[in-house]
Amino acid sequence: MSVLQTPTPAWKTDDLELFEDEVGKFFSRELAPHVEKWREQGKVDRWAWEKAGEQGLLCMSMPEEYGGAGGNFAHEQIFLEQQCYAGVEGFGAGLHNCIVAPYILHYGTEEQKKRWLPKMATGELVGAIAMTEPGTGSDLQAVRTTAIKSGNQYVLNGSKTFITNGQTANIIIVVSKTDPSEGAKGVSLMVVETDEVEGFERGRNLKKLGNKAQDTSELFFNDVKIPTENLLGTEEGQGFIQLMEQLPQERHQIAVGAMAQIERALTLTIDYVKERHAFGRPVMAFQNTQFVLAECKAKATMARVFVDSCTQQLLDGKLDAATASMGKMLLTDMCGEIVDKCLQLHGGYGYMDEYPISRLYADCRVERIYGGTNEIMKLLIARTL
Repeated sequence: MSVLQTPTPAWKTDDLELFEDEVGKFFSRELAPHVEKWREQGKVDRWAWEKAGEQGLLCMSMPEEYGGAGGNFAHEQIFLEQQCYAGVEGFGAGLHNCIVAPYILHYGTEEQKKRWLPKMATGELVGAIAMTEPGTGSDLQAVRTTAIKSGNQYVLNGSKTFITNGQTANIIIVVSKTDPSEGAKGVSLMVVETDEVEGFERGRNLKKLGNKAQDTSELFFNDVKIPTENLLGTEEGQGFIQLMEQLPQERHQIAVGAMAQIERALTLTIDYVKERHAFGRPVMAFQNTQFVLAECKAKATMARVFVDSCTQQLLDGKLDAATASMGKMLLTDMCGEIVDKCLQLHGGYGYMDEYPISRLYADCRVERIYGGTNEIMKLLIARTL
């Protein structure tokens, strides 16, 4: 997208720019034509995951020895941006690539990494992470799902909700209590291979304000027996620490997505107001239109520089939780503000579902909620004062 004239960040090499072009073509050619069907059925077809795997677009930042492409977060960012620019809704590969796979890479045993990551890279396994429960929200220490050890297996009981990829995923990291008497120290991450167990049930594919093509589900674990080697890592009680250590990348990923939505909203709106006429002249000719878009572009330009700076920090291993929280909070708030203004400039057409700006308006709202609410982000940032 060329709506912002920011300098190319140092991390975006010539190879990455070529990669960016190819990824954009993949989304536009292979997936975008199917979005309307996916919106109607409430989930992305499974073949899309396999197609992305064939193109080497799943687990790009995983090492080659585990079936990945040996890339880094820069590849993942380009993937997320191009998916947004092409209008491909619902494809939860960002969660699969940037959240689920890194947990296995960073905390899994060698056997776990060799067992699961290559199949995630091909799309044979689709990943999800089950954190939220009815009544817990951001308070992960209060989860009630239990994984109680019994001989050479764990018995998993509980329920989760708002789980992205919930209708599709067949490898799910479940946040659970291996010691219910403890708070954070009793939390462990358990890996459930849904095709291999009994007692696992998928609930409703939840109806949502936006993100209509994305399957978001309730999950139920009723005496699900999993082998002890499905504890992520080698030691119980490490789950909360593992979750906290991965939050900078998770929250930065949300900021990257919000930035891409801002750029797409501005591009769509600038094109629209140049073509749409009112009172005998283009809507772009009115000073109010120019001032609104000028303010939006100025804010978006600052945001883009900050996002790219955070990406460089992440690549250098220096992105801290507070800075990532700033990015998540500021970018998602800004996304809601700018998309709202862009919809207003579309007039009545902006409220119509067939216009992309209407869908962006609905889709971006949840970003201020998931990944930790923006109110939680403020608490985390305040601790650095």
